[in-house]
Order: sequence, then C-alpha cells, then structure tokens
Amino acid sequence: MKKPAILLSVILLFIMAAFRVDKTSEDYIHIQPSVQRSGDSAKGYNYLVTGDFLRSGMPYGYFTLLRGKQTINLLNRNGKNATVDYGYNVVAGRDSVDIVIPTCLQCHAQVFDDQLIVGLGNNSMDFSNPPDPNKYLGALKMLKMTAPKQYDASKDFLRSMRIVTPLTITKVRGVNPADGLAAVLAAHRDPVTLAWSDSALLSLPPDIIPTDVPAWWLLKKKNAMFYTGLGRGDFARFLMLSNMLTVTDTMEARDVNNHFGDVLAYVLSLQPPKYPKPVNDKLAAKGKLIFNDHCSECHGTYGAGGSYPNLLIPGDVIQTDPTLFKANQQNPQFADWFKKSWFAQPPYAALIVPSEGYVAPPLDGVWVTAPYLHNGSVPTIEAVLNSKLRPTYWTRDFSHPTYDYEKLGWKYDTTDKSEGKKYYNTTLTGYGNYGHYFGDVLTDEERKAVIEYLKTL
Repeated sequence: MKKPAILLSVILLFIMAAFRVDKTSEDYIHIQPSVQRSGDSAKGYNYLVTGDFLRSGMPYGYFTLLRGKQTINLLNRNGKNATVDYGYNVVAGRDSVDIVIPTCLQCHAQVFDDQLIVGLGNNSMDFSNPPDPNKYLGALKMLKMTAPKQYDASKDFLRSMRIVTPLTITKVRGVNPADGLAAVLAAHRDPVTLAWSDSALLSLPPDIIPTDVPAWWLLKKKNAMFYTGLGRGDFARFLMLSNMLTVTDTMEARDVNNHFGDVLAYVLSLQPPKYPKPVNDKLAAKGKLIFNDHCSECHGTYGAGGSYPNLLIPGDVIQTDPTLFKANQQNPQFADWFKKSWFAQPPYAALIVPSEGYVAPPLDGVWVTAPYLHNGSVPTIEAVLNSKLRPTYWTRDFSHPTYDYEKLGWKYDTTDKSEGKKYYNTTLTGYGNYGHYFGDVLTDEERKAVIEYLKTL
C-alpha cells in the first residue's frame, strides 16, 4: 500500500517541479523605469474634461441635432459641456465655432453600477458596428455648402473619421481597436511634420487586433505602457497620440504636449475603487498566502511593503494569444515611423520597444476590470484561474450589464456556435482565450481563497 502512495507523491512532485521550472524569473525580462515629467493633477483633470487636445470636431449644433442633449451630467461640468456625454468636450474651434471632440474618457472611463469610474477601461463600446463613413463625407459636403465657418472647423476631424472608421472595425463587440487606430493614423501622417496625407504612406496590417482597455490607475506602477511593454520613455507623449486624429502641424502638437505632463500627473493620481461587498477576511488571508506563493513572482505583492516587479513574460511561457505581440515584429514600418517621428524627439522623447511576450500587470482593483486577458476574452477571474471554465462563445447584456461579485466578472450567456458579432468568438485569430494556465494547479478551494483575496486589492 505504501509503494503506490510513494510513487504518486513522486509523480506529483515531478509535475509541480516542472510547473515551477516554466515560471522561473530567469526566463523573464525586467523592464527598467524611465524618467517621467511632473505636472499638476488638478490642471490635468480639467484639461481632460474641458480641454482642446483636438482642434477640429463636429459643430455643436450639428452634433446635438443628431444625438440630442444629455440630461445626465456625470462630470458635473458647466455650460455646453454639461449637455454632452462624458466622453466628449465642447471647445472653441477655428473662427470660435463651438465644436464637439471625442476625449480620452471615451475609452478610459466607464459607468459601473450607475457610477462613473474615471480610469476604468470602457469595454462596452461597439467598434464592430461603426457608422457608415459616407455619413462623414455627406456632413462635409452639407457644411461646405451651407455653413463655411463650421465646415472649416470640422473638416479635419470628418476627413480623418471617414478614413479611420472602416479600417478599425473589430469582429466582436466589447474589444478595442486602439493599436489599429494608431497604425492608421501613423500611416496617414508624415512622421516629422505630422502633415496629413489622404493616401496611406505605410502599408497597413491586414487585421485589427483586439485589446481590452487597461485601467489607468495601474500606470503608476508600470515601467512601460501597453500589454506588450511597447511604450517606453515619456508616457505623456503616448497619452496624447490621439491628437494625430486632427493635428495640423508640430506647433499644435507642442501646444497640446505642454498640457500632457499635467494629464499624466492626474492619471498617476488615480486610485482603484474598493470592492463594495463584504469580504470573508479569514478566507482572504488564506488566499493571500496562496497568491504570494503562486502569483506574486509575476504580479507583485500588495499591502504595506508591497512591490511590483515589472516583468515581461515570454510568449512561450504565458501561452496566451500571441497575435498582438507578433504584430509588433511583423510590421516594422511602424517602429521605423515612430523612431523618426515628432513623438520620439527630446526633451520628452517616447520610444517603442517591440517584444515577444506580455507584461504581467499589477492587480490593483482587478475585481472591477473584467473581462480579462489582454484581449478581453475571459469574462471572469474564476475562469482565468480555471481554464476549463472559459467559454468559447459568450455574450453579456451591454444595455443592462450585471456583474458577478463572487466570480468577479460579467454575468454572461453562452452558445455552442458562432452567433455573429454580438458573441465573443474565441476561435478567431487574435481573440483566443487560451494560455495563463497557472491557476489550473490550484484546487477549487484554493481558487476561492485567491478570488476572495483579489477582492481586497
């Protein structure tokens, strides 16, 4: 009776040893910090919610005619800004024409349980079903004939949207095409002068690769931006990349850049929301021990004396969908563009460093940041920790979303086959839900304890 028991123990030890070999820090790359500029966070917030970091947009009268005026003022703004959604600003454009511009908060703020959380990635937008780009052309023609000043104030924005919109369509709802948007904008800009070109100057990647928008409050711990650690150097320059949508020249870019040290200061001041439900302290304490033993090497430790290691995990170790990081290697024209561009020039130089893996993120406020993995392919933390529970095709109610405070993620429905863009389809290239199998070695009880602990971060 003893021999089988001894044999089983040896086998289990061998399996665990093999698991740990795959996760030694010798395989990882430690990302070094870059010096970041300082700023005034209060000024940064004010610029985010009222500022003119885009200088062309939809005429206010035309915008409100199409969409109506908002009656819920989630940012408590004054004047015309009180009548538009939190993801837009009303600013003075050319010839003092009031224009409506999209802001960073379209992607970096979300209403959660009737509260607006600034810094929470917005995963409810639908980039799979964009407006007809011909509408932008129609608006341009109409304004040119009937309102020449409004035409002049809006032409750069409408021109860009007409080109960008059909080139940034995702295959399902709930993911973001940010990487594709950056590629399209770069392809239509001279890197040195930032002058616009109606025809693409660079070849574009064939597919839009989906990402989930990370929480802004994590940036204070990170030495590199984006899931692949691509963004190094001055973070503020990366935060203002959307300025390429309408920027006319480097003089305008410098003016906007002067505000983004303040914007960065505001982003770095953000704190994650606290878990609002009761926590089982005893179970959470057990989960902390398990987390520190199995997860902290990559994701860091929390509480007094906590630290975050800033590790880039190679693709063959993390094993999650590699499409995103491989695209960085397969499209070197964009790295070349960026290296020559205004954004890479001192004194606040940004640079990009392509990698072959993903950065293990900090987990502050992770309970509220569903869905999970870099492409938003897993609806709950429970399924992150137990790969057998990950659905192949799943959807959630975007109109009336319901959060599962125990499994930590969106309540969702599944189907046995692809049901179009409404359902997340993990069989699509770039949308895979595989990898990050480290939680599979835990027991169900251990996973419950870890989840309870994650509620406290």
